[in-house]
Amino acid sequence: MLSSPLFPGGDMEDRSAKYRVFYAQLICAAAKTADPRIEEAFRTVRREPFVGPGPWSIALGGHPYVVTPDDDPAFLYQNTLLALDSARGLNIGMPGAHAYWLSGCAVREGETVIQIGAGSGYYTAILAHLVGPGGRVHAYEIDERLAGLARANLKGIAHADVRDRSGIASDLPKADVIYVCAGAAQPAAEWLDALRPGGRLVFPLAPEGMLGGMLMITRPDDDAVWPAKFLSRAQFIGCAGLQDADAGRRLADAFARGWESVQSLRREGAPDQTCWFAGEGWWLSTAPAPVLTNPTPSHADITQA
Repeated sequence: MLSSPLFPGGDMEDRSAKYRVFYAQLICAAAKTADPRIEEAFRTVRREPFVGPGPWSIALGGHPYVVTPDDDPAFLYQNTLLALDSARGLNIGMPGAHAYWLSGCAVREGETVIQIGAGSGYYTAILAHLVGPGGRVHAYEIDERLAGLARANLKGIAHADVRDRSGIASDLPKADVIYVCAGAAQPAAEWLDALRPGGRLVFPLAPEGMLGGMLMITRPDDDAVWPAKFLSRAQFIGCAGLQDADAGRRLADAFARGWESVQSLRREGAPDQTCWFAGEGWWLSTAPAPVLTNPTPSHADITQA
């Protein structure tokens, strides 16, 4: 039997199995989700291939890294950031936050997912587990070294592929979910265009270096008004091509005034008195869209991934 990130095993004993049972329960408790599919995904996918050999640098959001004393896999199965490149601040993100966001966008079996910012592929494997063999995950990673790691780590998962280029492109495949792991000052038009009706875009509206929010936008049949809501606060490494210093300053002011009231994204018409924030050709409104948004409650204390 061959071993893979999704299906560990073979003849060698899986040292981390008992840790993963605890870890999956811990992560679901942190995410305030009772979805058994989320728990199963975090229990099944091993972290060891994605972080490399120990010891490892581990951090809580906003705190300095701490180096583990050895390579005991128990250190990997905590609700913490795991450094991929501590000098650059590149991490495998906080699992409790990701579990919450994945629960919020309700990834279903058989769906097609685009992931922007795959890193070494850990959350790509989680997504692949959630969509199952009947689904598909297309992961984009612009960093050549990380893309190579992700491709090697995911080689045993037939329904996931890694593309070592920008995920801001006009030739994106059609998708049911677009899951972005890099901060942006705006939603890329290419992401919105790639969504199927009913599709969900989840991305950090958070320019580099700024605490923003994880925004979920759902594509309706009518492209003018899209249901939108912030799932939580969030901070990420910036997405190349979607940075804007002026927008970052204005977003900081908008978040300081509150963020829970956002209910829709508008792609047409001039911003009115319901405008929470306006970008070029789009604006977020506190007025509801014609269809209901996902009822997942906002979670203010999840911040960093």
